[in-house]
Amino acid sequence: MKITKDLYQNNLSLLTDFYQLTMAYAYWKSGKGEQEAVFNLFFRKNPFEGGFSIAAGLDYVIDFCKNFRFSPADLDYLQEMKQSDESPMFAPAFLEYLKNLRFTCDIDAVEEGTVVFPNAPMVRVKGTLIQCQLLETPLLNLINFQTLIATKAARINLAAQGAPVLEFGLRRAQGIDGGLAASRAAYIGGCAATSNVMAGKLFGIPVSGTHAHSWILSFDSELEAFTAYADAFPNHGVYLVDTYDTLEGVKNAISIGKQLREKGKELLGVRIDSGDLAYFSIQARAMLDEAGFTSTKVYASNDLDEYIISSLKSQDAAIDVWGVGTKLVTAYDQPALGAVYKLSAIKNENGNWEPKVKVSQQSMKINIPGVHNVRRYFSNGKAVADMIYLEGQKIEAKGVIIIDPNDATRRKRLMPAFYQQEELLKPIFRAGKLVYELPTLQQIRERASQQLGSFDKTHQRLIHPHVYPVGLEENLHHLRMDLVLSAKKFEDENK
Repeated sequence: MKITKDLYQNNLSLLTDFYQLTMAYAYWKSGKGEQEAVFNLFFRKNPFEGGFSIAAGLDYVIDFCKNFRFSPADLDYLQEMKQSDESPMFAPAFLEYLKNLRFTCDIDAVEEGTVVFPNAPMVRVKGTLIQCQLLETPLLNLINFQTLIATKAARINLAAQGAPVLEFGLRRAQGIDGGLAASRAAYIGGCAATSNVMAGKLFGIPVSGTHAHSWILSFDSELEAFTAYADAFPNHGVYLVDTYDTLEGVKNAISIGKQLREKGKELLGVRIDSGDLAYFSIQARAMLDEAGFTSTKVYASNDLDEYIISSLKSQDAAIDVWGVGTKLVTAYDQPALGAVYKLSAIKNENGNWEPKVKVSQQSMKINIPGVHNVRRYFSNGKAVADMIYLEGQKIEAKGVIIIDPNDATRRKRLMPAFYQQEELLKPIFRAGKLVYELPTLQQIRERASQQLGSFDKTHQRLIHPHVYPVGLEENLHHLRMDLVLSAKKFEDENK
């Protein structure tokens, strides 16, 4: 799926923050532009006070990188930019450099649908400083939002306990991008269908929808409206019953159901969009069952999220299908994931990688240095811990200690000989060439479901989840601390 080409244009290289371009120019002018570097994209805290996140957005990243180039129109725009003294912002030779620039980086990333955790890299970019820098903003833009929405969808689906969740959020989404990306991510997170027809076309997501209150109001009576709808869609009979009186609406739907049965058709469902959803769903279920429509589903919508669904479940609400819109596609209770993109290593003139660390007064903002990977350990099919380690680091069979990046007192010993292992960062691009076989969206969705199934339910709790162990391999922990102490000593000596 060529997302950018189908939806926008052949490239989106100006989808970046201006300072990425000014840094690229400064790298070029200082002669550092072609120096190799490694950057990592990661987040520092699970969203929604939850215990996990679901990686999403990689397909967009792949599409962006494959089409990365500066068009003549892009270069014309950059050429017109001026500095404060009205001199050109960028030298003609730099614009010529951009004209010929093509994506040649190595990218490794966790696959979409993977359960991921704070501090561990989701995407690792290795390439020239200029290219790595120019990729920062678009990669964050593409990964941040979809990971956030896929995680929200997964939480909502966990609350629904296996009942289908339909994503109905397009009209409340943050623009076209927000609507399409949210529909895709929500499907990855477990939603069964979307109301977004364009998402259905672009991504192959099943589409779903019935009718609105305006349909009912356009007729003289609710029963007349139901009759006309049944005539138009005899095999698509889900009726919105709360325009006037919800229980009277259920009665009218039952009347239509009887007419449909005479024609060999079935009443598929009734939808309740307001009021006391627990009470009305229970009443509707009883009325439908008494009338012989035991297989007719009760749909519910109306500003739902995982907490409301959990509450309704605890009240034994007789709801078979959940329609969730605004609070899903806008990630209502947390509008951003907050993923970051940090330099972790740079290649010196001798061809060796020098680890880099950003020092901060907040331990959670001290990045992890070096060229590192993530390894997940399993025991009897269940994930038990993730280890962040330096690539090339020999892991002793006798065991390894992992140390929490934010709290060195939190440690866990892993015995590799007794665990199954998986490297989470997979090769995506090598020297700009795609080496990853793209899965279908359905396969990504299935992966997310399987991944969640490999984690203990305590990590999936909506409130106060158990913290899953993610730690630095002991040698990486010591390297990080040594670099931090060295940087602080240098700072103190030069005050």
